[in-house]
Order: sequence, then structure tokens, then C-alpha cells
Amino acid sequence: MSRLRWVVPLVVLLILPLYVEAPWLKAGQFVMVGAVGAIGLTLLIGQAGQLSLAHAFFVLAGATSYTVLAAPAGEELIGFGWNPLLALVGAVMSAGVLGLAFAPVAGRLRGIYLGVASLSLVFLGLYLGQEAGALTGGTSTGRSPAAFELFGFPFSDEGDVKIAGVPIQETERVWYLFLALTGIAVFLARRAIRGRAGRAWRAVRDNETAARAMGVHVGRAKAGAFGVSSSYAGLAGVMTVLWFDILKPDESEFGTYGINVSIAYLAMTVIGGLGSVRGAVAGAAVVNGLPQLLTLTATDLGWFAATGDGAVTPVLVGSLVYGAAVVLIVLFEPGGLAALIRRIRRHERVVR
Repeated sequence: MSRLRWVVPLVVLLILPLYVEAPWLKAGQFVMVGAVGAIGLTLLIGQAGQLSLAHAFFVLAGATSYTVLAAPAGEELIGFGWNPLLALVGAVMSAGVLGLAFAPVAGRLRGIYLGVASLSLVFLGLYLGQEAGALTGGTSTGRSPAAFELFGFPFSDEGDVKIAGVPIQETERVWYLFLALTGIAVFLARRAIRGRAGRAWRAVRDNETAARAMGVHVGRAKAGAFGVSSSYAGLAGVMTVLWFDILKPDESEFGTYGINVSIAYLAMTVIGGLGSVRGAVAGAAVVNGLPQLLTLTATDLGWFAATGDGAVTPVLVGSLVYGAAVVLIVLFEPGGLAALIRRIRRHERVVR
């Protein structure tokens, strides 16, 4: 029965591109981008007990690393021309290394102090994104990433591929790519939680002194949690740049890689339930999926069509909804959507 709960949704997600139009698939892809990043953050906060507001920085690091590693060298832009798969792995590792580099700071601070210290990385990313034009392409034009391909199969409109008579173009191919990456992210996170690393993280979260007494190397556990979390953010960064099809650094602290993104990832973990992998996916559906859903629905129905200052837009409505969801969850269900689902299942068992 437990396997069936996974198999049925997976089958639905696999056949969805055969029936759903491209704009709706793009919305689903954005949910998967958020899910991967939120999984990394929920491991850090919920499992290891370390608050971080630097997730957007590591997302930017992953996006930039992939673009630079996969792109060919140019007269003004740095590129290495790596195979896209190797560039993806390199981007994830680069973000992980940056997370490990921040680990000494994380080892000395806790709680809100760690959160404020990590927030400084977002401003560092803003500065580097604007100044390192040879890597990012600058704020005016940005830089296009290399099209992803796997063993010679392009995730673009090249080639004539059909499934059940339905043409599989770039949007559908990227859907399957993101679905595979999200599945791998979920699998590895669940293995880590159930393994030795997860036990060490929870021991440090609950009581550092007791963890030391049990033989847990607290500094190593914290560093590992930050490294894993930032690696997930790096993968989310690669998916972000493939989703937008451009790497464009922010012009202010609010943008694709700004403070708002770090807060959005934090909201995903709170809404879903701290430490829950399934909850992180559900939180991403609310935070990343709702604005996309409202935008597509509003376009079809003519809602929220006003523009200019003070206009009520789908993005604004989505932000208000998930902001309200955070408040309601903190007040009435601190365990998030994951705890709510568990409570419903227990009730169903009692009824049966």
C-alpha cells in the first residue's frame, strides 16, 4: 500500500506531458525547482537545527557554475565547454564546497545569529553577480546557458521525438529531466535522514552536549549539513537557469537570487513541515506553484489584469496566500502540511 502511494503519482507525472499544454508544464517545472531547494533547506533547518537565509546565494552559485562550466569560451565571457552532465555535477559540487567554506561560521553561531550571518552571503552574491561580468554576463544582458543534453540526447527542440503520437519538444523533455533530478534529490535525502548522517544531525539539533557525549563530532556534523544543503541549492540553481534559459544577475537585493528567494525557501520548509522531505515538496507546490497557477488562470479568465503601482497581480495574491499559510501553520499546526497529512491518515485508520 505504501508503494502504491508513490507509484500512482509517479505514473501520473510521467504521462502528464502527453495531455497538458506547455505553460502548465513550465509551472510544474518551477515547483520542482523549488522542491529541490526546499529539500536541502529542510535538511539543514529541520534535521540539523541550523537556520540559514543564504539559500539564494548557493542557488546563484549553482546557476553560475553550470553556465560557466558548460558554455564555450568567448572573447569576453569565461567558459570551459564541459559536457552539460559534468557541468551539472561540477555546479552541485561547487555550491557544496562554498557551503563547507561557510561551515566554520556556522559552527560558532546558532539560531537567529546564524541566520543573520548567513544573510550576508546573499548581499555578497548580489555584488559578485554584478561585478563578475565575465562569468555572469552582467545585469544588462545576462548570459545564456548551454542547452542540456544527456548521452547525446538534447533537451531542446532538436530532433523528432514522439510518445504515443505526441511530439516531445523542449518543455516536455525538460519536464522529464526535472522529474528525474527531483526524484534523485528525494531519494538521497530520505537515505541521508535514515542513515548515520541523519542521526548525527538530529543529535546535534536536540542537544550538542549530549551529542558530543555520544561520540558525535558536532563541528563535522554541522559542516556536513551545510555542505549537503548548499549542494541541493546548487542543483536548484542549475534547474533555475535551465528554466529561465538565461543567467541574469539581480540589479537589487530582490530578484531571482535575492532575499525574497531565501525567504520563499524558508516559507516552503515551514509550510511543509521542518525536516520533512515530502513536506518540502508540498511547500514548494504552495509557494512556487500557486503564483504560477494564478497567473495562468488569471490570463484565461481575465482576472488581476490591472497594471502599475498598487495593482493586484497574481504574484502578489500568491505571496499573500503563502504568507497567510505560514502564519496559520505556526499558530495551529507547527508540524506543517506533513504533520497534517499524518494526522489525517491516523484518523482514517481509526475510522476503518
